[in-house]
Amino acid sequence: MRVITAVLKLRRFSLPPNFSVNISNGIWRSPTAFAGGKLAYGTESDRPISRYPIPYKKDLPYDIVELMEEVEKKGGFLPNIFKVLAHRPNEFRAFFAYYDVIMNKKTGNLSKADKELIIVATSANNKCPYCVTAHSALHRIYSKNKTLADQVTINCDLADLSGRDRAMLEFALAVAKLENITEEHFIKLEEHGFDREDAWDIAMIAAFFAMSNRIALLTDMRPNEEFYALGRLPREQSEAPK
Repeated sequence: MRVITAVLKLRRFSLPPNFSVNISNGIWRSPTAFAGGKLAYGTESDRPISRYPIPYKKDLPYDIVELMEEVEKKGGFLPNIFKVLAHRPNEFRAFFAYYDVIMNKKTGNLSKADKELIIVATSANNKCPYCVTAHSALHRIYSKNKTLADQVTINCDLADLSGRDRAMLEFALAVAKLENITEEHFIKLEEHGFDREDAWDIAMIAAFFAMSNRIALLTDMRPNEEFYALGRLPREQSEAPK
């Protein structure tokens, strides 16, 4: 399985000085990533990250452990969705395989920031705290825009969107809301440079994350604290004075 490249780039973005972290070999990790000095994937906070059991590393298949360790090593922390979905290893593999297909697709007119904004808008519509928080962070990183994801989350109609972005999100939300998709939807997209294949991509992202939203709500998945600060402050500003 290919590594989930979005989370592997998070290490370059730091956290504010009042955010408690442990630093080991130059890798940022939250205190809850450790148990007795050893890395473990079980729930260790006062508020569990899921209502389902979180398996420990020693109980997981090797390929899942390998992916988790690579993501954590390169990203600085392990997003909770990896821990939660590890409860069902076969579903874990299928979920991230399809995630890779739609999110790391090299063709088409959707940028990485576009894809993350689609996820933010549709996840806000589905009232999913985990996906809104995590993908708002990724949108800030890819777009270098610190406010747009927040605006879309609060009120997409009033957000400072370009005509292109608005057409893209209106189509994604039509899919997320189970509207009847008509030729008019495609015509509006085409007016802003999106072809039929782009429409498919937008729809697949909206549909996949509608499923993801429902999984997160089912499991009561909690966002990692690290996500809240990512993309808001440059590393130099977030480091405590020496």
